[in-house]
Amino acid sequence: MGAVALDHMQLAMPRGAEDEAREFYVGLLGLVERPKPPVLAARGGCWFALPGSASAVGEIHLGVEEPFTPARKAHPGLLVDDLDALLAALARAGLPYTPDDSIEGVRRGHTADPFGNRVELIAAGPVSDRA
Repeated sequence: MGAVALDHMQLAMPRGAEDEAREFYVGLLGLVERPKPPVLAARGGCWFALPGSASAVGEIHLGVEEPFTPARKAHPGLLVDDLDALLAALARAGLPYTPDDSIEGVRRGHTADPFGNRVELIAAGPVSDRA
C-alpha cells in the first residue's frame, strides 16, 4: 500500500502562453505534447511527456493560474542525455542556466521556463559518469 510511481507534476503558466510552453518543453527540452481531455483543454495549459512514453508516468502538466506566480523553488528534475548540447541550445535561446555542484558526483544545474518556473537539468548516466 503506497505510491508506486510519479504520474505527473504540475507547474503554473499564464493564460494564453501555450505556444511559449511548447517552444520550451518540446522545442528545447525534447518532450512530446500529450493531448489533454477536452474538458481540461478548455481551461488552457499543456501536458508534456518524455519521448517514447506510452503512459502518463513522468509527465509535466502546465496549468493556467490567475494570478500567475512562477515556482522558483519547487521544480521538475529532468535527466538529460546530452547536457552540453542542451546548455548550448539554452544559451542560444537566451535562457539562464546556473550550475549546482552541491551534490558530489552529480552534474546538474537549473534553468527557468519562459514563465520563470525552475527546471533542474541533470546529466544522465550512473552517478560516477555525471561528474
